Amino acid sequence: MQQAKRHELGARSDKRRLVWGLLILILSGFPTLAGALEWQVYFSPQGGATDAIVQAIAGAQKSIYLQAYSFTSAPIAKALLAAHKRGVKVEAILDKSNRTAKYSAADFLLHAGIPTYIDAAHSIAHNKVMIIDEELVITGSFNFTKAAELNNAENLLLLRDRDLAARYLDNYRQHRAHSELYQGKEQPQAKKTAPADDRWLQYLFHQIFGR
Repeated sequence: MQQAKRHELGARSDKRRLVWGLLILILSGFPTLAGALEWQVYFSPQGGATDAIVQAIAGAQKSIYLQAYSFTSAPIAKALLAAHKRGVKVEAILDKSNRTAKYSAADFLLHAGIPTYIDAAHSIAHNKVMIIDEELVITGSFNFTKAAELNNAENLLLLRDRDLAARYLDNYRQHRAHSELYQGKEQPQAKKTAPADDRWLQYLFHQIFGR
């Protein structure tokens, strides 16, 4: 009888420890228990990844931080330009290959007035990341390109979590610290004869993004 009571008391004690342990995890912000992480996932080809990115950019209110290796997607470029024009802070870190191409996303972003940095500290700056409003992280294998949307087997994750976004933003700033602010190439004759910057920007857009 006494043994049964001791067993019952021991079981109750174990339950209390479990409850207190769970409570401590919740109060400390353990992500799985404190609240469900909001996420969306997309797979290409033709799985809606580009549209998801464009919609996320369109919803940005304060800031967009971009890291990209290859960036040739016309819809994403248009969305970033529109965000910049409506007052959203937009910055980009791109791979050093953008510095040597005749026309690159770096040129387009520079002439759009978006601060653009070249990360040459690595063999390849291969991150594909956007941090929006310091709460939404976009990442995955998906390059911001037409080929990634139409032809490649890729994945894209949208993760809404401020703590996670803070980690990504901290990493972004570490890369920006060793990157070089892009100053552009010598402007060709087309720029010198263009009556307005908007015309030159349109010219760059068609050269880089194709439409």
